[in-house]
Amino acid sequence: MAVHKGVAAALFRPVRTRNAFEETVERLLQAIRLGVAAPGEKLPAERELAARLGVSRVTLRDAIRAIADAGYVESRRGRYGGTFVAVTLPSPPPRPAPGGDLEDVLTLRRILESGAAEAAAARALTRAERQHLTAALLDASGTATGDGEYRRRDSRLHLAIAEATASASLTTAVADVRSRVNELLDAIPLLAVNIEHSDAQHRSVVDAILAGDPAAARQAMDEHLDGTAALLRGFLCG
Repeated sequence: MAVHKGVAAALFRPVRTRNAFEETVERLLQAIRLGVAAPGEKLPAERELAARLGVSRVTLRDAIRAIADAGYVESRRGRYGGTFVAVTLPSPPPRPAPGGDLEDVLTLRRILESGAAEAAAARALTRAERQHLTAALLDASGTATGDGEYRRRDSRLHLAIAEATASASLTTAVADVRSRVNELLDAIPLLAVNIEHSDAQHRSVVDAILAGDPAAARQAMDEHLDGTAALLRGFLCG
């Protein structure tokens, strides 16, 4: 049975953000979870799907590989090959701890962390503050092994950005929301392509802060948070 074309057109619409990989993962998982692409059904051909989503075939393949590794699709070779939705889908991820409502957390995080990046860029940072921020960026490199170690380094960078605002209250608030975000992130796979993308976005945020450009710092952080939000919605919203 083929994917229903009318409904698929609504889901497989062009990706509009700069987080092409993350949003492609979200769209594919949404189609599978909503039954637009049912278990055992074949997804549209790569060329067609990439054109519908407005992404490169490389980005599409990376997204398909990510959800294949998570058990949502499988690739088959041969004349009748292609990408098929798994006959048995993975069990729903564990529910986050109380207080971990997804949209509540994402809204609060965007307000706090984008504001923190903007505020940090608006300050005349001391030499020590600039060094601390640069060191945190280097430490947050995706070369870390293991989910837990990467999450810790990533968290330290986001806290270093908050610290650069010189607001203890804001830093505490960012630490609290980051704890809630990590509860959600622990329920989804850690994707190599996303780590590479996050590393580049981290650099953009820190570069804008060090350059004293509040608008660019906010925009870069917004884009970074949008990518994480897309993955969380894709994997956690059933």
